[in-house]
Amino acid sequence: MSGDTIFALSSGSPPAAIAVIRVSGALAHRAGEALAGSLPSARQAAVRELRDQRGALLDEALVLRFDGPASSTGEDSVELHCHGGRAVVAAVLGALGAIDGLRQAEPGEFTRRAFQNGRIDLTEAEGLADLIEAETESQRRSALMMAEGGLSRQIGRWQARLLELSARAEAAIDYIDDDSIDTDSSLSGDCGELANELADWLGRPRAQPLRDGVRVVIAGPPNAGKSSLLNVIAGYERAIVTDRPGTTRDHIEVPLALGGIPCRLTDTAGLRESGDMVERIGVDRAHALVELADVLVWLGESRDAPCHPRRVPVHARADLPGRGAAPEGSLAVSSATGAGLVELTARIVHLARSVLPSEGEIALNERQAGCLESARAALQGAAGPSELVIAAESLRQARAAFDRLTGRAGVEDLLDALFGRFCLGK
Repeated sequence: MSGDTIFALSSGSPPAAIAVIRVSGALAHRAGEALAGSLPSARQAAVRELRDQRGALLDEALVLRFDGPASSTGEDSVELHCHGGRAVVAAVLGALGAIDGLRQAEPGEFTRRAFQNGRIDLTEAEGLADLIEAETESQRRSALMMAEGGLSRQIGRWQARLLELSARAEAAIDYIDDDSIDTDSSLSGDCGELANELADWLGRPRAQPLRDGVRVVIAGPPNAGKSSLLNVIAGYERAIVTDRPGTTRDHIEVPLALGGIPCRLTDTAGLRESGDMVERIGVDRAHALVELADVLVWLGESRDAPCHPRRVPVHARADLPGRGAAPEGSLAVSSATGAGLVELTARIVHLARSVLPSEGEIALNERQAGCLESARAALQGAAGPSELVIAAESLRQARAAFDRLTGRAGVEDLLDALFGRFCLGK
């Protein structure tokens, strides 16, 4: 319940040098006093002895007090910076659990309260979830920009402009029969200008390839060396390799970082006609993966290559006798000797960067892009040759789309799934 006072370990699992235990809610200060005897002034740290209800010494800790709403959750809260041994942490958590009115926090509950109390909006919460899960430097930078309110500030500027447009439309409606009041002739153009700005943002690279990994698909005919290539790039034997065509029946995916870029390297079944039902299913999946690929590494003949905007033609098994020279535009690569692998990896990284947001650029996820597209479409409707009343309604729909974007309306079904991604104590 949102009215409960909650507590949890907010730092990494013990043992550790320091363990941070957070308490948030109406009884947080009383709970802190029960353990520490007294609390320091707000937003100041002080060393206190922590004791349980029987007076037994638990630890000597650094204690911080925060008064709502000027706290991370918007509620009264206390942080206990204890020694990070397992026994110490268990003892302090046990002492908090023995206090009436306190309970252990659910995963993500501290952040959810920050959202519910207006300390952060939904886009910042999404950024924080991505930051917790970030595994590469590029993921960390992008998530941190979102978590620190980069998109929220931009949305605030759009909302201010939209509110001004709505006020102008309503004013024009109020005085529509008053000949002494000029109609707002520039309203339509200003709506179109904002719609075009949103369209520019929608045309940027999305966050999904950065968060989930750029899908790099290795495709080609059977026995072309696809699995061997995946193994040597991944650095270990992930796929079974034999001389028998059709060994790979289904796709194999390996998450890894290439040049600091998160990638999902995918080996696929050989593309050929087959009477084997299981192999046909694998071939169909391979065709689907080729269409979904962000980067396609093609090991077949150039004339058979699928049309793809980011295709890397590879002349595989270049070390074998009789293979001949690589066709023009293809990279000669040998999984056995390592020849050409550095150049191939560099080519993949270069193409992968083209589907990722640029350094310092805010990237929208699919939910955010959907809300922004709804706002753009509504603004475009307001910019068209329509009655003022219809234009005003379109602007209202645009405002509602922005409210969904920030989480202030119509997103209750998303919240459990989002905050469930957070760890306990966050």
